[in-house]
Amino acid sequence: MSFFKRVGSILKSNNPEPPRKETNPYEETKVGDVVGADLEECVVSGKVTYFDRGFAPHRFAYYLQNGNHISCLLIEKGRTYECFLCEFVEGSLDDPNDVPTTLEVNGEITYELEHVRTDMVRTEGNTDFRSNDEVMFWKYFAAENRYFFLQWQDGKYVAMEGTKIPGGLIKFMKSAK
Repeated sequence: MSFFKRVGSILKSNNPEPPRKETNPYEETKVGDVVGADLEECVVSGKVTYFDRGFAPHRFAYYLQNGNHISCLLIEKGRTYECFLCEFVEGSLDDPNDVPTTLEVNGEITYELEHVRTDMVRTEGNTDFRSNDEVMFWKYFAAENRYFFLQWQDGKYVAMEGTKIPGGLIKFMKSAK
């Protein structure tokens, strides 16, 4: 090896590596990745990204599958990330105009309406919604960090009941694709 090649390789080794882009697992988790929540690891089988036209996404729903059981991790982006671990609830309504401001579930829990909004959605994998279409979204709250979410798209309702969990308890693992 010549003297100049040695000096060149020494100079190259002293160059800092280009900075790596920081990843945000709350927003960048994909179908096939693994999410650990509530002491259980599940595969992401679907993802719904909620946004307003022309603005960045503000809510993400990850459909988590463990065997035949499917639950949902709902993440709302604000000043911080609010995370909700939810179970799907069966039920039906005929018209989005008939959605009440107070919900009583099983005669035990009373939920109060926090807000309602209409968002555009992008979907990946197995979800309940069509991509690039509007979804109406109702968020209810009750005591003890309990929440109820109701969503509607073209006559189809999806209801979820869940609890708020700290984001630090959620573990995101990339798939080996």
